[in-house]
Amino acid sequence: MDHAHTACLGAGVIGASWAALFLASGRSVAIFDPSPEAEAQTRAYVETAWPTLTRLGLTERGTPDALTFYSSAAGAVDGASFVQENVPERLPIKHAVFAEIEPALAQGAIVASSASGLTLTQMQGGWTDPAPLVLGHPFNPPHLVPLVEVMGNERTGPGIADAAAAFYESIGKVTIRVNKEVPGHVANRLQAAVWREAIHLAKEGVASVGDIDKAMWAGPGLRWAAMGPTACFSMGAGPGGLQAFCDHFKETFNGWWDDMGRPYLDDETIAMLVDGAAKAAGGMSHEDMLARRDAMITAMQEALRPHREG
Repeated sequence: MDHAHTACLGAGVIGASWAALFLASGRSVAIFDPSPEAEAQTRAYVETAWPTLTRLGLTERGTPDALTFYSSAAGAVDGASFVQENVPERLPIKHAVFAEIEPALAQGAIVASSASGLTLTQMQGGWTDPAPLVLGHPFNPPHLVPLVEVMGNERTGPGIADAAAAFYESIGKVTIRVNKEVPGHVANRLQAAVWREAIHLAKEGVASVGDIDKAMWAGPGLRWAAMGPTACFSMGAGPGGLQAFCDHFKETFNGWWDDMGRPYLDDETIAMLVDGAAKAAGGMSHEDMLARRDAMITAMQEALRPHREG
């Protein structure tokens, strides 16, 4: 199934970004969002994202105009074979939307949730039969960052998770399969682990918030954009590979892990982070920071694409 007609439920930052990517791939997109500003904001987002998507070679079959807007979730999913759900992460809202769309779904339609904080099992409670539902969790912004975490379970229909992954990959995404349900899935937990130690280092006065961020983007962040930490470490001890690396550094890492902190986001810690981040930003506006981030991600994607394809 080529999923020529899709739907996005919720058109905030995540939903609008998904819509831009679906449009770029040559698909039409139906949008539901109760906000009266949703249509104007979504069209503006797509217009802003389109040049970047074109730079990445993703708009050859698409048009930004294949958008329709609906006043109900059921209306938006009518005739759509792939539905990306992005409504607020409050279980009663998710359940209400799922209950509304279930009777209106086309035969064989897939519904993928962008949820980051809720589990698939929790969301399935809003269905009579949750066979069409999978987790399809992106990284922000979905039209630029390739990752999608895909998960089904024993209540997911046969082949649905595989079909969702195939759809995402057909529009340029990189998928991983989540095999066991844990809070935060995979990538958010990795982020949380790194941020926890970054906060600990700042609280202990080891380095400033800005320098800790700099240590990441100028150091391991560059390597991790190419390969993950285990693959990188497997090259860190020469031809002996990961076994040699672990033999050499196991006590070093065990000592570091024993010494790592367990900070919490209390008011004092948050104030320290906010102040440190503001100093590091040097007066740059939120909009300028977003533009800078997206420009750098786009440049990295352009540079890495031939190596990924190879």
